[in-house]
Amino acid sequence: MKQLSGMDATFLYLETPTTFGHVTGLMIFERPSEEFDPYSAVHAKYASLIGELEPLRRRLVEVPLGLDHPYWVDDPNFDLDFHIREIHLARPGMVDQLADQVSRIVGRPMDRSRPLWEVYVIDGLDNGNWAMLTKYHHATIDGAAGQLMLNILTDTEPDATPPGPGPAWEPESLPSDIDLLRRAVINLAGHPVKALRFQTRLVGQLADAAGIDSIGSAAGKAGSAIKAIARLGKEDGPRIPLPTSAAPPTPWNKPITGHRRFAMRTASLENVKQLKTATGGTVNDIVMAICAGGLRSYLQAHDALPDGPLRAMVPVSIRTGDEEDPWTNRVSAIFPELPTDCADPLERVARCRAAMLDAKRLLNLVPASQLGDMAQVSAPVLSTSAMRLASRFGLAHRIAATPFNLVISNVPGPRKPLYFAGAQLVNQFPVSIVTEGQGLNITVVSYLDRLDFGFIVDRELVPDVWDLADMHIDEIGRLMAASGARWVQEPQPPAPRRGPVRVVQPGDAY
Repeated sequence: MKQLSGMDATFLYLETPTTFGHVTGLMIFERPSEEFDPYSAVHAKYASLIGELEPLRRRLVEVPLGLDHPYWVDDPNFDLDFHIREIHLARPGMVDQLADQVSRIVGRPMDRSRPLWEVYVIDGLDNGNWAMLTKYHHATIDGAAGQLMLNILTDTEPDATPPGPGPAWEPESLPSDIDLLRRAVINLAGHPVKALRFQTRLVGQLADAAGIDSIGSAAGKAGSAIKAIARLGKEDGPRIPLPTSAAPPTPWNKPITGHRRFAMRTASLENVKQLKTATGGTVNDIVMAICAGGLRSYLQAHDALPDGPLRAMVPVSIRTGDEEDPWTNRVSAIFPELPTDCADPLERVARCRAAMLDAKRLLNLVPASQLGDMAQVSAPVLSTSAMRLASRFGLAHRIAATPFNLVISNVPGPRKPLYFAGAQLVNQFPVSIVTEGQGLNITVVSYLDRLDFGFIVDRELVPDVWDLADMHIDEIGRLMAASGARWVQEPQPPAPRRGPVRVVQPGDAY
């Protein structure tokens, strides 16, 4: 039995009826032969890894009354068939049909009575390929650990040895409530005085926000609570590099539903490297500039472009390589401005570069260990209550201290081809998380010579997510033209889409 770290547990506390804490990845593979059975191959591979990979077999055990962080226990009722599932797309099996299935799967919470992962084998793609959708709770792994999981699942050669039975493992008995409460008392007794001060202050502010006579006053008080967290501990505690000014409003900075839409596009990494050379930035600067330009186009099309720049939250790995547990979360964030208010593509690149440098300098002022310490001492019952309060009253977009508009993440992936049971990996599209008040997430993963963009949105707030995705790819062309950079690869056209199904009217020909 192992207790979750405070940072791991935070991703559980963030969940509400409309916000889910799982991260998902969509991998598309070639079919090595006509008789290849992807479901059998995936089932055999995971069966061989259960004894080797702890995150696959452990389930949550909650502490009564939310007095302490939960524990991981090797599931005594583990059932592999529950976790591996199979879907066949209806004809013609185009990319938007695949994305629709991904959206439905992402928009469902996970069963906390079982290990927090699911894998979907999706067949019937129009080009003969097949897909594997992996769904892991963020409490289990972060982005870097997800890449480690990918490396273990895949091979570097197409003719690798088929998986064997794997190492044996022993399930654990579930602890009693009495045992969990005894552990909680011991842990709470060891908390420093500054943690008690923090929790007491937060309790008071949450109580004030709950005892309200108007939504407006709740928003102001909840905003004060968030600012207090940013000032946590003052001189005697950790500091969080959160911006304290409000991010400008956008169509997706509103209360979210539990429904999602997903879109994906691919761009040439070599073209982006040409832009890097032509502008003097980094690959990450160019990705941020692509997002700034794509978002600007989208907001202009909807007559919703703010006068000032947007602000992004960019996750940053704080792994050192010396972690005792490779499966725990080690992540922080920076909050750079996105120059969506700027019409010049090259100026947007320069401003992105400056904003990223400023944000990184601020992050370096906060020791990574302190961020983990803060999460460790935060009371679970308070964290959960705070999120549910914001969700219940729709406060997230009303809080003055709402610090960012969206999440943008750029994850470096493998530069050599990967294979699964002889099937070569073609694309690796990330599918991340949207949260209350931030109904848009853009994540990019590099693989071989390309960048795979994944756009996950709230279904109601960004209904035309494919248009948004196309605008980001169009921005690459604008940057190439403005910088004079040389095209290494021709722009990849979008994959054929079925589009909306036509409603047949009486008298129409079928």
